Amino acid sequence: MSDDFMIDTDDLERRMEGAMSNLKTEFASLRTGRASATMLEPVMVEAYGQKTPINQVGTVNVPEPRMVTVNVWDKSMVGAVEKAIRNSGLGINPQLNGTIIMLPIPELNEERRRDLGRVAAQYAESARVAIRNVRRDGMDQIKKAKNDGMSEDDQKLWETEVQDLTNTFIGNVDKALETKQAEIMQV
Repeated sequence: MSDDFMIDTDDLERRMEGAMSNLKTEFASLRTGRASATMLEPVMVEAYGQKTPINQVGTVNVPEPRMVTVNVWDKSMVGAVEKAIRNSGLGINPQLNGTIIMLPIPELNEERRRDLGRVAAQYAESARVAIRNVRRDGMDQIKKAKNDGMSEDDQKLWETEVQDLTNTFIGNVDKALETKQAEIMQV
């Protein structure tokens, strides 16, 4: 009988990986006082009549720890790129130098660092909730299989496997949060 009931742990693991991936994306968008090319990923430029990601109108570089540069390929787009960065809500004041837009990253004050730490914690909690929801779906599959005739030993085995997977991913979220908060608080 036990061979008839297989719980798709690969699907559960893939969905938990998706929650981790989303968390990493959200963490990348948090400005930590250190320059990063990924901080400009959400910026969309009004180019040629449509919204275009900034990395498709110029090259984004990080020449030094507190500076991001955007080398705009089309000289006529420099103003649009500068405007998009100003309106993005990143709190960065772009400086023009021909077709190169320089973005000096200002130092974060202590209060802003604490706020960013709380935001990072909220992102991590959302990821934990998403992982627990995937766990719940897995446990529901196991209960359904038990009602269809799965043995109690197999049920315990699958529940343990799903719980171990969940614990691993929750641990990964906690480690990622710890790393991000340390990065944010670093002066």
